[in-house]
Amino acid sequence: MSDKAAELTAEILEAQEAQLVFPGFSEDTAFALGGALVAAARAQAAPVVINIRTPDRTLFHAALPGSAPDNDHWARRKSNIVLRKHCASMLVGMRLEAAGKQPGPDLGLDPLDFAAHGGSFPIRVAGVGVIGAITVSGLASAEDHAMIVETLSDFLARHA
Repeated sequence: MSDKAAELTAEILEAQEAQLVFPGFSEDTAFALGGALVAAARAQAAPVVINIRTPDRTLFHAALPGSAPDNDHWARRKSNIVLRKHCASMLVGMRLEAAGKQPGPDLGLDPLDFAAHGGSFPIRVAGVGVIGAITVSGLASAEDHAMIVETLSDFLARHA
């Protein structure tokens, strides 16, 4: 387990979700946030896929050098769980693990379509709720999550 993963608890993840809320969200917001995530990934030479989507539409997608087609599939599966559960994929994973469960037929979550691993975070709009998911795939679970949270914190501070 990485240092970042060891530091994360359900309470910390819930606090991140409560704090990282957009006043509004548009295609332009998705593009600007996507660009900020690409810059963060390039600064780390991170071989990741970055995806920002609503339940029925991709708003931003980038595959950086070193990423693989498998990262696209992980991004889809992680964002599906965020869009279904309306919380971070890492938090879903922690809650399932605490209950001794994992995505599967008994939960109506086909593991081919849903992944409860870190790296997807809800796009929550004040007064509206969850309207989409921001996803990074290509690093360890906690690092994918951290890249989103760190970039999103900076982004919201600059665009509030």
